[in-house]
Amino acid sequence: MINVGLAILAALAYPPLGVKYLYPEITSDWVAVVCIFIISGLSLKTKEILKAMTQIKFHIFLQIFNLGFVPLFTYGLSRLLAHTEILTKDFADGLVVMACLPTTVNMVIVLTTSSGGDEACALLNAAMGNFIGVFVTPALITGYLGKTGHVHFMTIVLSLCYRVLIPTIFGQLLRTFVEPINQFVTKRKSLLSKLSEWALVYIVYTVFCKTFDASDLEYTASQILMVALFVIILMLFFMQVSWVMLKYMFKGKPELIIMGFFGCHHKTVAMGLPLLKAIYEEDPKMGMYALPLLIWHPLQLIVGTALAPKLKQWRDKEE
Repeated sequence: MINVGLAILAALAYPPLGVKYLYPEITSDWVAVVCIFIISGLSLKTKEILKAMTQIKFHIFLQIFNLGFVPLFTYGLSRLLAHTEILTKDFADGLVVMACLPTTVNMVIVLTTSSGGDEACALLNAAMGNFIGVFVTPALITGYLGKTGHVHFMTIVLSLCYRVLIPTIFGQLLRTFVEPINQFVTKRKSLLSKLSEWALVYIVYTVFCKTFDASDLEYTASQILMVALFVIILMLFFMQVSWVMLKYMFKGKPELIIMGFFGCHHKTVAMGLPLLKAIYEEDPKMGMYALPLLIWHPLQLIVGTALAPKLKQWRDKEE
């Protein structure tokens, strides 16, 4: 996140570099995005995911909450905030775009594991949510934002297939059938993770270069603070609601409850930014749409890390 902050500052200092001279339509829109999802395919642990497939009720609940209830509630609140002019329409739309994204991959697994939750279910739901999100997220954005989102569903689905699905499947096939690649992935996980992180930082940089280069965009520090405030309010609300519902529906299963707690409110920046890049490729306001997500992402990590020891103590007590 420090690197992301530096990338945004660099974009603010000289936007034309990331708009023209680095050819972002090739290096950011394709090379960086494809790199991220090939690495995702290489890192996907298929065997472990298969073990958690029996928890059908849990998986259905989690996906409906994350990709159903969260976008619906956020849409209603965002329209109210835009109508009362508490937030600008662009920032309100950014909240909706963020809410329509699937759960995180690495973060939800790491926090679930450190909190004593069900790691196998975390793996399955992360993979399932991101796969479903490739199709559901553009449909949700189209349905909620309509023409203001400039979204053409079939065009986006094809673009995402080229940039997301095919690279992910390619990476999984390499890991499964090419033993030297499998050995390399096992030994060099940290290197692949760093490559993915830097590709993501580069996407953030080019996104904000385009945003800062658009001279007709006007927003103030107070507006950004208001976005941050409502991101915090939304996250705390979804955390509380999901915790209550999970304890009621999956009583006596603390490991599932902990996994569901993270999975219900997490939103992915790793897939989110490439998805936004594909959906709003030519829109100079994309940085404004991405801002709520860039606030939500570190916040969910900070809050989750703080709660992990307490959740583990609660699990031990329940068991």
